[in-house]
Amino acid sequence: MTHTSSTQDIPTASKVPRHVAIIMDGNGRWATRRFLPRVAGHKKGVEAVRDMVQACVERGVEYLTLFAFSSENWRRPAEEVSLLMRLFMTALEREVAKLHVNGIRLKIVGDLSRFDDNLQELIANAERRTANNSRLTLTICANYGGRWDIMQAVGKMVAANPGATDFSEDKLAQHLSMAYAPEPDLFIRTGGEERISNFLLWQLAYTEFYFTETFWPDFDGPALDLAIESYQQRERRFGRTSEQLIEQKKAS
Repeated sequence: MTHTSSTQDIPTASKVPRHVAIIMDGNGRWATRRFLPRVAGHKKGVEAVRDMVQACVERGVEYLTLFAFSSENWRRPAEEVSLLMRLFMTALEREVAKLHVNGIRLKIVGDLSRFDDNLQELIANAERRTANNSRLTLTICANYGGRWDIMQAVGKMVAANPGATDFSEDKLAQHLSMAYAPEPDLFIRTGGEERISNFLLWQLAYTEFYFTETFWPDFDGPALDLAIESYQQRERRFGRTSEQLIEQKKAS
């Protein structure tokens, strides 16, 4: 692991969140309220992703992680799932070149084995093409679940340490699907729901949460500013007391 664990050490709490993780909720309801088919909301949601990437770059966010499709979303109607897969492929085909030109690194994490071969190839090509970019790391979580992530990490950890029976947090953390990124500083969920829905269960241990009624297609730069402003009012103690933080400030 190249990043500090919030339960093993005390991460640096920067004024602008270094890593923002978002559950993009409300596409369907956004469309329904406008008497449009749900697909219209999903298409508008893709545009919102493009705008949010730009907003994060402008504000100095280094990592943006978006929950696009959970392992439980397969339970949705087959027609909607099929549409989402086509939309995912189209977005990859159209957006990767723009991401690359703008210095954005793209990562897709989750159990990709359930996707068809064409989509898996698009994902692999997109990651290879943008691998050396460093302006912002954009992670799309697709067919992802927090419990799946922990279980697959356990499997890899055991395989890498045959015969071992004593494991540490560090040994497991290096096998998590997002071991390349620091833990999120700020978690945002749009659309009015207030739950994490099996998203980044390990990584959100000390993340600050922000919930908004705004549907994802309407979540823009100013909306992000409100979330960051809320984050900046938080006292990030990581298990310490307020008095300890005051003493630390005096000493620095």
